Amino acid sequence: MGIALFLRGLLIGFSIAAPVGPIGVLCMRRTLSEGRAAGLVSGLGAATADGIYGSIAGFGLTFVSTFLVSQQRWFRLVGGLFLCYLGIRTFLARPAEQAARAGGQGLLGAYTSTLFLTLTNPLTILSFAAIYAGLGLGGTGGDYGAAGMLTLGVFCGSAFWWLVLSSLVSIFRARFSPKALQWVNRVSGGIIAAFGLYALVGLLR
Repeated sequence: MGIALFLRGLLIGFSIAAPVGPIGVLCMRRTLSEGRAAGLVSGLGAATADGIYGSIAGFGLTFVSTFLVSQQRWFRLVGGLFLCYLGIRTFLARPAEQAARAGGQGLLGAYTSTLFLTLTNPLTILSFAAIYAGLGLGGTGGDYGAAGMLTLGVFCGSAFWWLVLSSLVSIFRARFSPKALQWVNRVSGGIIAAFGLYALVGLLR
């Protein structure tokens, strides 16, 4: 039973992480500009947030999910502004000359930024709740062990996707000249900022 729940969580985490959004663009850009470690750590920040939201849905913490969804306008405002800031910063950034320059502080910043960005999208928890309900996993019947296995699977599935993505992108890093990397920064920065503007415009509707 535990292994089956873990495998289901693995599939759920992978499926939710795989669609390319602002986090995916950011992860690919950091992998190309700063190296595989920066891209992977960025993805692990998102995987941690997926695990947190997955645990809320899995453990049936209704009061937490209700609060997050009720405050989604503020979350979207903060997340949208941060995406715009990150997009502009990425657009103006100069390509790193060596991947090794992504030191401890840089990796910590990469992790926390994607963790923050993913957490500012509380609608993610609705995705988990819908998937869990569809698979008959809603609340896991008060079984904390089952909910824990499901949450672990979600984190591992999401982390696996980011490992695959950063590994594939890093293969092509050596083929990019500094000028090409500059264009990567500009294009990815524009896309990230566009996601931020879309989130902000959505608040006006």
